Amino acid sequence: MVEAQAVWHDGERFVVKASSGHAFIVDSDRISNTAAGPMELVLIALCACTATDVVSILRKKREPFTSLTVRAEGERAKEPPAVYEHIKLIYTVVGHVRKKAVEDAVRLSKEKYCSVSAILQKTAKISFEIEYLGTMGVQEG
Repeated sequence: MVEAQAVWHDGERFVVKASSGHAFIVDSDRISNTAAGPMELVLIALCACTATDVVSILRKKREPFTSLTVRAEGERAKEPPAVYEHIKLIYTVVGHVRKKAVEDAVRLSKEKYCSVSAILQKTAKISFEIEYLGTMGVQEG
């Protein structure tokens, strides 16, 4: 079982800790903005989850990538609860990789492996784009 806790520190700041033992500060006050807020952490979790999947899949396919960055842009509902309604993931891949291999890895992450994506797809439309850097001279099939 995974556990997490939030202990109030001051204002709208909390010390959060997971069963892994790692702790950090979360600040829900977007004016003072002294730490990441809870909904930012949701996007961070999505980026980390799908990035992990894509790296794992590309390694299994022996694709020679040298870097992967995943960025998320989220739009929230105007009324509470202000859930994410639209999320765009931008994958930037560096290396001589086949485009089809990357597209397949991203699709598998979204449709099968990424638990965070599976949760967020209940309220948000998740789209993606892939930016390829360093693919000159590589076959696209």
